[in-house]
Amino acid sequence: MEHEIVWRDRKRVWCGLPWTFTKYELSREKLIIKTGFFTQNQDEVRLYRILDLSLKRSLMQRMFGLGTIQCHSVDKTMKNFEIKNIKNSEHVKNQLSDLIEEARRTNRVSSREFMTEQEDEDEEGGEV
Repeated sequence: MEHEIVWRDRKRVWCGLPWTFTKYELSREKLIIKTGFFTQNQDEVRLYRILDLSLKRSLMQRMFGLGTIQCHSVDKTMKNFEIKNIKNSEHVKNQLSDLIEEARRTNRVSSREFMTEQEDEDEEGGEV
């Protein structure tokens, strides 16, 4: 089933031009990151699995209207990742945050369930 894309952008170089091979797509259910030219990779994370977001904007990024959203999730393959050098980063972060909350409500997931899952993984790995 095809999901409606609510936001799409491309990672940009330091001066704000989209001259990279990293693309981002956001639907109401998941975030997809596509990278590469010769060898292409596609990673996706279900929104309800994202635990925390933060926005980082260096002086150079602010000068060119860019920012980087740092994401922390409980996804096995995409634990910590970044949505790098995107335009309207504050708006995108807020939109992503709202969609994450909506996905949690839709899937009846609470952050308490993630804490329990994380504690279980820590105990299995010997870390407490």
